[in-house]
Amino acid sequence: MPLQDHYDVLVVGAGLSGIDAGYRIQTMCPGADYAILEARETLGGTWDLFRYPGIRSDSDMFTLGFPFEPWTGEKSIADGADILQYLKDTAAKYGIDRRIVYSTKVTEADWSSTDARWTLTVTTPEGTFTVTADFVYLCSGYYNYDQGYRPDFAGIDDFAGDVIHPQFWPDDLDVDGKKISVIGSGATAMTLVPALTRQGATVTMIQRSPTYVISLPSRDVIANTLRKVLPGKQAYAATRMKNAVTTVGFYEFCRRAPGLATKVLRTGVARQIKDSNVDMAAFTPRYKPWDERLCVVPDSDLFKAIRHHDVEVVTDTIDHIEADGIHTGSGRSIPSDIIVTATGLNVQLAGGATLRVDGKECDPGGRYIYQGLMLEGVPNAAVCIGYTNASWTLRADLSAKFFCRFINHVRAKGHAYGYPTVTSEMPTSPALDLAAGYIQRSIATLPKQGDRKPWFLRQNYFADRRDARRANVTDDMTFVRPGEARTPNDDLHTAAAEPSVA
Repeated sequence: MPLQDHYDVLVVGAGLSGIDAGYRIQTMCPGADYAILEARETLGGTWDLFRYPGIRSDSDMFTLGFPFEPWTGEKSIADGADILQYLKDTAAKYGIDRRIVYSTKVTEADWSSTDARWTLTVTTPEGTFTVTADFVYLCSGYYNYDQGYRPDFAGIDDFAGDVIHPQFWPDDLDVDGKKISVIGSGATAMTLVPALTRQGATVTMIQRSPTYVISLPSRDVIANTLRKVLPGKQAYAATRMKNAVTTVGFYEFCRRAPGLATKVLRTGVARQIKDSNVDMAAFTPRYKPWDERLCVVPDSDLFKAIRHHDVEVVTDTIDHIEADGIHTGSGRSIPSDIIVTATGLNVQLAGGATLRVDGKECDPGGRYIYQGLMLEGVPNAAVCIGYTNASWTLRADLSAKFFCRFINHVRAKGHAYGYPTVTSEMPTSPALDLAAGYIQRSIATLPKQGDRKPWFLRQNYFADRRDARRANVTDDMTFVRPGEARTPNDDLHTAAAEPSVA
């Protein structure tokens, strides 16, 4: 699709959130001229970018999938290639793919109250251009696609083998017969480790601290049974509800009874590693369940690799790296042909674009977030932030529907624009409440939430769904009519407040 000069709505990012947003705009804002700007050459976002062995979702596809397009794959915890194909098929089915402008990276987004529109600066292979829009929805995720996080390990430049970050996995890497050290203990490491052993590698997983792990079957027996007795859409909706209830219920159980939850999780792991060379210390975190995201192991693949003695788990720090391998803080030497730094992500909002309102740069970390998607004092714009304790799409779809309601209200009432306005003092807390390193490293750059509606994100799909249905798009919102002199920057309440971390 060629780039036009102006659109009613611009969506930034053609991954899960962007495709969902395209569908909602088409169905809820009929007649709205919209486009999706995608920095890469293809759609899919995360599911096209990551190509490391074993790449899969750690959320079930009945909740990670779109509510309007049933997931029909055999696996509930699906492989990356199948997820990507699902996204491509969905975008094509609803004509969303014809709305995508590829190789178009947004670097700046400037709002003008005088013109009542956004001007986006974009870079393309042909050069730098500007495009305007009445509304902007930022669906570019929350991490940096260009650079993953890698600590500065002493001596890593002296290593004689390959050092690889999973975000940039080489297509032609042969690991058969190689000794591979995977640094990390999160979902990426636990996905990579068994996949590498299946390719013939001997793997050591080196973790600074353990992570809570739960093993689940990759196929949903109940879902597959429902498919046999119910029409496709009904079976999908029932399974989606079942899995959402299960996910939210288990999260609440972990937060309200952390001691009992710890016992349940540890018991499950103990059964899996019985008669292996790995003891429970490797899976006994120092934090409470769901202080960090729980790792899902499908079909016990990690534990099977451990039991077959293809994998060793080392809990230690890294002192330094030499030509032949890694030396730990306890003095151990781990010979390595390849080092994989599965050490996490660099978080950023808006795809790294600079946001300005009437010439003044907007720092998302200095703004409250409204209804979990709009920034205080930022007109006609939203940013998609999914759940940290459940499937991303559950929250993304709620946000897309609310933003469409906002767009319709502005247009129906003849307003030029609207923006959230804080009317009284509120304590602050991070909008993403996880102790995970990738969140904590970037906490100052992330929006903050207050302590009451509509400035508080519950991290509970059912409560948020109920509140979203009841929400009035005029609550704590300032609307401006054409020609009215009003500057959003003058209405900021606590733009400089620092978020407090519990």
